[in-house]
Amino acid sequence: MKTLIYYILIISIIFLNEIHSQIDNKSFFHESIEKNNILDSLLSEMTTAEKVGQLTQIVGKDKVSKELIKEGKIGSYLIGIDGAIKANEIQKIAVEETRLGIPLVFANDVIHGYNTIFPIPLAEASSWNPDLIEKASSIAAIEAAAEGTHWTYAPMVDIARDPRWGRIMEGSGEDPYLGSILAKARVRGFQGTSIGNKNNIAACAKHFVGYGNAEAGKDYNTVDISERSLREIFLPPFKSAVDIGVETLMSGFNDLNGIPASANKFILKKILRNEWGFSGFVISDYNSIGEIIPHGIAEDKKEAAKKGFLAGVDVDMVGDTIIGNIYMDNLSDLASQGIISESLLDNSVRKVLDFKYRLGLFDNPYVDIKYYENNMPSKVYIDKIARKLAQESIVLLKNENNILPLSKDVGKIALIGPLADNKDDLLGNWACDGRAENVVSILEGIKNKISGKSELVYTKGCEVLEKSPNNIRDAVELSKSSDAVILVVGEAKWESGEAASKTNLNISEIQMELIKEVSKTNKPIILVLLNGRPLTIPWIDKNIEAVIEAWYLGDQSGNAIADVIFGDYNPSGKLPVTFPRSVGQIPIYYNSKNTGRPPTEYKYTSKYLDEEVTPLYPFGYGLSYTEFEYSNLQLNIDTLSDGNLEVTIDIQNTGSYDGDEIIQLYIRDIVASVTRPIKELKRFRKIRCLAGEKVNVKFQLNRNDFSLLDVELNKIVEPGNFDIMVGKNSVEYLTKTVFVK
Repeated sequence: MKTLIYYILIISIIFLNEIHSQIDNKSFFHESIEKNNILDSLLSEMTTAEKVGQLTQIVGKDKVSKELIKEGKIGSYLIGIDGAIKANEIQKIAVEETRLGIPLVFANDVIHGYNTIFPIPLAEASSWNPDLIEKASSIAAIEAAAEGTHWTYAPMVDIARDPRWGRIMEGSGEDPYLGSILAKARVRGFQGTSIGNKNNIAACAKHFVGYGNAEAGKDYNTVDISERSLREIFLPPFKSAVDIGVETLMSGFNDLNGIPASANKFILKKILRNEWGFSGFVISDYNSIGEIIPHGIAEDKKEAAKKGFLAGVDVDMVGDTIIGNIYMDNLSDLASQGIISESLLDNSVRKVLDFKYRLGLFDNPYVDIKYYENNMPSKVYIDKIARKLAQESIVLLKNENNILPLSKDVGKIALIGPLADNKDDLLGNWACDGRAENVVSILEGIKNKISGKSELVYTKGCEVLEKSPNNIRDAVELSKSSDAVILVVGEAKWESGEAASKTNLNISEIQMELIKEVSKTNKPIILVLLNGRPLTIPWIDKNIEAVIEAWYLGDQSGNAIADVIFGDYNPSGKLPVTFPRSVGQIPIYYNSKNTGRPPTEYKYTSKYLDEEVTPLYPFGYGLSYTEFEYSNLQLNIDTLSDGNLEVTIDIQNTGSYDGDEIIQLYIRDIVASVTRPIKELKRFRKIRCLAGEKVNVKFQLNRNDFSLLDVELNKIVEPGNFDIMVGKNSVEYLTKTVFVK
């Protein structure tokens, strides 16, 4: 009897689940029909000029044109809406005073926070913590949404191997695997489960593609890379973003192998649409359609509009500067002349309308101010995430004689440097609506941390760049009378970011003079670096006992840095990008290929006469206050034919501090039909390991992880031996070999 009842219960559950599934499917089906009917109806009523309007974006700040909105000639705004009330005022014109009532979309550069500023993306990548980065992106999304932003131009997923390029600070560094993982995290954080949710905004992966490989690190410059490198290195993070459901992509400023990215059918149609099946829309970068003219492949605005649109750029971002309104002024004529078909125009417009529909703007076009007043995450939670991400983004580069962590009772501490009591620069570039008054300075962070037994004295010493005036002499005297010195130096925030390319990656002369003079006092020195890119610091590495790479950490900078200095947080960050010894080594990156003459002591090998060939700090590098011992690397099989390869390794914390460690797994294809990198990151894991504890860490690899592009650029797995390397960075690891069939 019990068995019969059991089977009846199971059948009932299956039946109810089937009914529920059918109801969900019908609901989705009816919703889809409703949406299609709305979009079809709108398209049928729209004039060509109104359609072009949906493909036109202008800058909101000082350029809000009521007449253009009323005429249906604007589809979206970039920045400058000045909050929810202003956004609703502008939206009301579009919804209530136009012929068709199509709502506007408001876009913004929400790069590493909106009101709350988190670490710059390159710093966040040093955490190797996608879950935490996702949480930060979700906070940025709701803060932005509350102020009227529907759409962010992030994440930037360009792979960058050249720190001379200022926008390296905006991405995740040099590695396509790490970049792909973090691209997914940021898209998930911004978009959540649906862009129609009030807590989420749409994301835009940029800049498609190759922008981070600009020649000589000079912004907007030519990019010339092989299709193999394009597909193996630069495209994977974009593909990762597309796979996770990113709503939009942005084309780049750069030309790519002779064709500007914003007029490049090969990447925008062949790869993005045909190979990847991307169904969202593509927006140009700021006037990048107009810049097709100075690139030299279009004679005038009309030809630029034609080439950009036919290549696959759906929306023209702010093509109203320098040259003129590119799409607004020209697409209608191109359509009336039959150069652009009505069906092709409709296809782009429909994607934009569908985007607005799924954002929920047709039903709820206005910012629901009361909702955000009642549903914003608590400041306690937000500050906790900001502080934790800032802590995990810090990389300890050197700690000679274990002078760190400092005791909170150390005695007299001299805090010196132009960035020590600075708040604005700690925001970093692309700080959206961040405000300096919300930033915890390093001076404040240390004051909050030390005990009553310690004395903190401060002097600036010098400015970031200006040689005069300065008080280096005062800084030296202060150091002489102190028990420890904390020097805070680096770049001003404007020295990295867009249009901030540099040929010299040294710390400024006046700051180096300050560092050298203070170092002559022979006091213990902790040097804190604030910067948006790798710097060339060989003198500092050789002569200063402790070096902390703190990047720009945003609102919680001072607290997080003090947490690390005084041992309340054991640093765990690892570099997502290689630090060169000198600019002459650039480009330098860990996953390079070997040569026929790898570097040895013999002269006629691949090296320099005047500099070591190795980096100053390699990819994946970062110290801790404790020591982690790696041992017992094991593979569960010697030959992989199908299924998974399980890799295990023991990690023991042999020091006296609890700590986090980022274990990195690399592979190398020893012999292949095409040359392969000397190593490729394939997995990583961040673990917590208590003092004295031993942890067994497991990774799984599948056959796809051993694939390559053959001579015809087909993705295959070739039989052969592969080195499996597991360790603490890209140069310190244990190795085993597996044969892959």
